[in-house]
Amino acid sequence: MIKPEIVVIGASAGGMEALKKLVAQLPCNFPCAIFIVWHIAPAYPSILPQILDRVCSLPVAHAIDKEAIKPGRIYVAPPDHHLLVESGYVRVTKGPKENRFRPSIDVLFRSAARSYGNQAIGVVLTGMLDDGASGLYAVKEQGGKAIVQDPFDALHASMPIKAMKAVEVDWCVPVAEMGALLVQMTNEAVEKKGGHLVSEQMDIEVKVAREDNAFESGIMKLGKLSPYTCPECHGMLLQLKEGNIIRFRCHTGHAYSLNSLLVEVTESIEASLWKTLRGIEESEMLMSHMAKHLGETGETNDSEMAERFLQKSEQANMRASLVRQAVMSHETLSQERIINPDG
Repeated sequence: MIKPEIVVIGASAGGMEALKKLVAQLPCNFPCAIFIVWHIAPAYPSILPQILDRVCSLPVAHAIDKEAIKPGRIYVAPPDHHLLVESGYVRVTKGPKENRFRPSIDVLFRSAARSYGNQAIGVVLTGMLDDGASGLYAVKEQGGKAIVQDPFDALHASMPIKAMKAVEVDWCVPVAEMGALLVQMTNEAVEKKGGHLVSEQMDIEVKVAREDNAFESGIMKLGKLSPYTCPECHGMLLQLKEGNIIRFRCHTGHAYSLNSLLVEVTESIEASLWKTLRGIEESEMLMSHMAKHLGETGETNDSEMAERFLQKSEQANMRASLVRQAVMSHETLSQERIINPDG
């Protein structure tokens, strides 16, 4: 018999306070390595390690690519980089975004499931949308344990709820109880296995996240072509299935859940509408300029042409008004926005 070796934790909106409360409960002799992905804007430096270090008795730092994994340490994903684990060491990469994020919780959890099997514990905390659901499914598939923050305890309940819909979790508890729970779980023996069978899909998806060529890795074998295109690179999306989870990947590697794809597609509509509005208004201004120029020549033919350009300019103005109305009434949609439009 053996014991768990790593704990992987994912959080998004509201995650700062949840993570502080959780790590503050861990003793200085905590036996496992801990890996954290918290969604953060890529353009800003992360001070999460410094913040957690003030409240935690374990050393905390941003992960460094290919550094050795040591028990009793906390590794935090740097901004705009995926955090993965291999057997005995860390990977920090710029692989394709998943669910609109880099770092992605699913990437970390999937790599933990692949490398550590039933010696991995996955924890999903507060957050919007559903990053972490597919990753927690992978952890459970490989025999690991799954914990989610009680949705009533979470500042944003979407991620815990989506995770519980994706897998049968082992524990659903408030953050205040997680520290003691993790100590208990990391001291419980698990069955030693001679090697766990990893699916081809999991293997390929981990390779993509660690910067392997997605197409050459065989990503086109993973699902069937869908009618949708990738909002990031506009490649055709493949539809993948994991239990009751439907996801999408393009041949370059970008990945989306149904919900994150809806958000990205409806968000991109606004950008397209603004671009259309700009084009119409530019044509309106150009035609007005030409009408004024031709009207100043005093030539009969030029005056007639100026009148035509002026009419076309007025028509363009009417079209621009319609597009502007469409922009102002457009909304970015997600499952949460549709269920709770005032939230």
